[in-house]
Amino acid sequence: MQARAAASLKRAGLGFVTRRWPRYRRTLLIFTQVFVPDPASVGQHLYDVALEMHRRGYRVRVYTARHGYDDPSRVYKPRENLNGIEVRRLPLSSFGKSTILTRALGTISFQIQAIFRGVFTGHLAGIFFSTSPPLIGFAATVVRMFRTIPIAYWAMDLNPDQLIAIGKIRKDDALAAFLESANRMILKNSSLIIALDRFMAQRVRSRAKMIDKLVTIPPWPHQTSIVPVAHEANPFRAKHGLGGKFVIMYSGNHSPSNPLDTLLDAAERLKNDPSIRFLFVGGGIIKKELEASVRERDLTNVICLPYQPLEELRYSLSAADVHVVSLGEKMVGIIHPCKVYGAMAVGRPVLYFGPTPSHIADLLAAAPFGIRVNHGDVDRAVSAIHELQAMPAEQRQTMGELAQQVLAGAFSQKTLCNRLCDGLQLVFRSRSMGQS
Repeated sequence: MQARAAASLKRAGLGFVTRRWPRYRRTLLIFTQVFVPDPASVGQHLYDVALEMHRRGYRVRVYTARHGYDDPSRVYKPRENLNGIEVRRLPLSSFGKSTILTRALGTISFQIQAIFRGVFTGHLAGIFFSTSPPLIGFAATVVRMFRTIPIAYWAMDLNPDQLIAIGKIRKDDALAAFLESANRMILKNSSLIIALDRFMAQRVRSRAKMIDKLVTIPPWPHQTSIVPVAHEANPFRAKHGLGGKFVIMYSGNHSPSNPLDTLLDAAERLKNDPSIRFLFVGGGIIKKELEASVRERDLTNVICLPYQPLEELRYSLSAADVHVVSLGEKMVGIIHPCKVYGAMAVGRPVLYFGPTPSHIADLLAAAPFGIRVNHGDVDRAVSAIHELQAMPAEQRQTMGELAQQVLAGAFSQKTLCNRLCDGLQLVFRSRSMGQS
């Protein structure tokens, strides 16, 4: 039956078309360490998929962590029904990201619990998983061995590639070899693999024979909750004293994979310019390090804030005049800076720090709604900020509208989420038909 699904994928040209399928009340399991209301974007995207698959007639159950992904002090309800989605939050499955040990302990505990629950779930159609926690696909693969069901893998980032690129491990380390072996096993056993851009697809394709089961679908902006808000009507700007200021914002995960040194150096150069404010919004493993650097440099022009709730994102993202997107020099095809879509959704120009070619460079080449700066080029960063500030507001608005037009076409939430869910139905439906 999986061969039929592969043939269907091939006939579809890897571009799925939304359609009405017969409704099978079978269970789709989603394994993820993070899920709404946790503000991490991967959980929000998985919620969109879960909601659409429930709408299409599946019983959807999500196994996730009970504690917050970035902030383990946050505790969520152990059982919850979110618009028909059955959410089960597992204990002792997330201890934060402060050290490799705490992440490993949380991952192992989560994997064991997910395997047990997956094996004993009745009427199981398949399992969908991403990369939180790392190697959660191993748990899905074990369940697949016992239940002979298809599994689908949404690759949000790639390891050991990322750990090697940021210097955490060496390519010839035993850990790297183990992670690579585990990844190949997960890819081999997955019936559907979703990469986020063409560069990531190339890396994935080099690891295993895809047999028409690899598709490229970027993540989408949450357009139902992220809409532009005018500065004068934005309570976020008023709350943080941004009236009359030109705001440069970085919003998202603060990680070594998304270097912010050049932006911070530019902020220091501009610390005596009262017209400019820099906002760093979000969390991540280098957030505290960044905050310490802000204090040491006495950067009174910088404001650091935590992740904002999804329902508040329209205000926080719209508060910026320019959004920053950063991608490490070695990170092309390893991670996908999806924060660019939030900036595009609220119609703001982008200041991109990173290499070319890359997915962001591709977007800017096709539609010039931003400026690219090389990492380390502080002079160019400062001049780009001044260039954007000096533009007439109408010109920046035109750049933002261009970004919104790009989103409304190939990158809309409805288009991309439906394509992904069509792919899931193709592989999970073959299983249901085989048992009907």
